[in-house]
Amino acid sequence: MIEFAKVTKLYKTVIGVNDVSLSLQPGIYGLLGPNGSGKTTFINLVMGQLRPTLGRVHVFGQDPWQCDELLNRIGLCPALQASYPFVTGFKWVSYLTQLRGYSKKVSNEYAERALSIVGMTHAMDRAMSGYSLGMRQRTVLAQAIAHQPELLILDEPFNGLDPKGRIEMTEFLKDWVRRGKSLILASHILHEVEALKPSLLLISGGRLLASGSPEQVRSILADCPNSIRMRCNAPGRLAALVTSHLDVDTIRINAAEQELEVETKHPVELLTRLPGLALENDLQVTEIRSADESLQEIFSTLMRIHRGEIRVPG
Repeated sequence: MIEFAKVTKLYKTVIGVNDVSLSLQPGIYGLLGPNGSGKTTFINLVMGQLRPTLGRVHVFGQDPWQCDELLNRIGLCPALQASYPFVTGFKWVSYLTQLRGYSKKVSNEYAERALSIVGMTHAMDRAMSGYSLGMRQRTVLAQAIAHQPELLILDEPFNGLDPKGRIEMTEFLKDWVRRGKSLILASHILHEVEALKPSLLLISGGRLLASGSPEQVRSILADCPNSIRMRCNAPGRLAALVTSHLDVDTIRINAAEQELEVETKHPVELLTRLPGLALENDLQVTEIRSADESLQEIFSTLMRIHRGEIRVPG
């Protein structure tokens, strides 16, 4: 579906995408990265809005920079939205569909169907100036799916949505995937992307740092130096057991909170042996979590791996 071969995109002296090579089959992908990491540049290269400075981009076997027809196979829901306050949602979606080459009659039919799918039929004849942020987001989504594309690309679609809107967006995307369509969801919020069970593409500083299922990415991180927090009914006893049976760097005990924080270069071994140690010694461990669960920490660790500061076994 998408192929990048040693792709670099420069904005004068600024690197947008840096030597990225990948091959994506039809499916679901979460494009994850901090703000400014290169996600939007990646999307614009796929859409043919940008031309790579170096390397080659192919989408469905063709160069998107030279093949406008490809746009009829792709739908884009951009992060930045233009506002046309005196235009109705229906006219806006219909007009953008006409720009793809469809007749006015067909575009009207497609617009009405798409607005119905996203739950905007009740407001489609109202001026967009009266729309809430969530309603505008739905309308933007409608224009992206009106022509029933094979691939839907969404850039930060959850931005500004209230909890109800986020749930509805997630349910729509799950239904899209169930219908056998492909999806690329760009976001800086890990749990929103994980709900769709995608393959992950982790990008930072314009570089692709890791790719694979959430489990595969976590397996990379699992063998990195890590800080693990545990809640136990007897943290002092657990600390003594851990230090005597396992290789750890430091241990901190918070007796008041019944918490124990362990820093180790061998987190997999710790997590594998801990349940047995707890059972054998009649200890109740009620919570185990990484202290480095934030997306920023994940990218920091991956960058250190990429620079060779951390060596991953195997």
